[in-house]
Amino acid sequence: MSFMGYRRPDGSVGIRNHVAVISTVWCANEVALKIVERVKGTAPITHNMGCGEYALTPYYPLAGLGKNPNVAAVLVIGLGCELVNPKVLAGDIAKTGKPVEYLVIQESGGWAKTIEQGVTIVQRMVKEAAQLKREQADLSNLTLALKCGGSDTTSGIAANPSLGKAADKIVAAGGTVIMAETLELVGAQHLLARRAVDEKAAHQVLKIIGEMEVRMTKAFPYPVPLIAPGNIQGGLTTVEEKSLGDSFKSGSSPIQGMLEYAQKPKRNGLWIMDEVGYDPESLTGMVAAGAQIVTFTTGRGTPSTYPVAPVIMITGNPETYKKLDGDIDINAGTIIDGKEAIDDVGMHIYDKIQVVASGGTTKTEPLGHRGPIAIYWSWPIPKQKYGK
Repeated sequence: MSFMGYRRPDGSVGIRNHVAVISTVWCANEVALKIVERVKGTAPITHNMGCGEYALTPYYPLAGLGKNPNVAAVLVIGLGCELVNPKVLAGDIAKTGKPVEYLVIQESGGWAKTIEQGVTIVQRMVKEAAQLKREQADLSNLTLALKCGGSDTTSGIAANPSLGKAADKIVAAGGTVIMAETLELVGAQHLLARRAVDEKAAHQVLKIIGEMEVRMTKAFPYPVPLIAPGNIQGGLTTVEEKSLGDSFKSGSSPIQGMLEYAQKPKRNGLWIMDEVGYDPESLTGMVAAGAQIVTFTTGRGTPSTYPVAPVIMITGNPETYKKLDGDIDINAGTIIDGKEAIDDVGMHIYDKIQVVASGGTTKTEPLGHRGPIAIYWSWPIPKQKYGK
């Protein structure tokens, strides 16, 4: 099977053709947004980090987002006194061979002048990107991100198993699949480890998910539910119950191993990314790792977009689909209604992935994404950082 995408100089294939405007620090966000507002075809990547104790945390995620195949060209906007050096970041992204430039506000004459210079640069980039044409590419060039949010009982029964069927088809076609949410796999790690390709990968699965459980126990030294209030209202009772349903998203393919946050997979196949599992942070990590497309299951309704990657929304709850049919692409609630089987909906998702990969839009994609992205940082903060 194949899709129609944009070939990049480094050999990767994008399904979108964005010109990304990336801010290195919170202080440069407004300038980046002003540039994007004035030039159609651009996508802002802004965030609320870049200074303070974890000032270097965003570097690798930002570099990964700039390198994502969906990005045709990049303009980096820096302030000039942050730890994430705009020149270094731009140089790193430029290794892909795509056009990359940078501007530093403190060196460019301030906000107004930087905005004008930025608009001129990205107008040229957008014009050049528009000359690129889609061409046929094998599914082995596709990386799919798996995510769930606002889960309820139908997620583990209908939506996630259906997505797992589609994920298996992507892997079987030679593609790559990334599943994040380490916290939401606690209690299911023994089942996932059985699917590891070798003992080393199995050990990684057990070790990293087990460490996440210990971290959460230390972070909350008193009984708390590690699931959201909405999950509880949706009928889920424990993190283990949620984890067992969550793990169905991964299908039945062999697990190649664990990835660090925003780390690009070393080879094709199914991978698990280590991070807590909050929706915005998860999306950043997987898209920064190279995912061109996101599949997102939700029971109660969590409409989502992302700056450089389209998000296919799926629900297993028939009532949620009725309420949010303008936001949700796939109704897996037909399984609950007894109208379709899991394999049927899995094929619907697989077909939708191919359509979106070739340029078809998702329901939320036209809304765009103008807010800051979220970037994961390891927590709780070690006490020794404060000299205690």
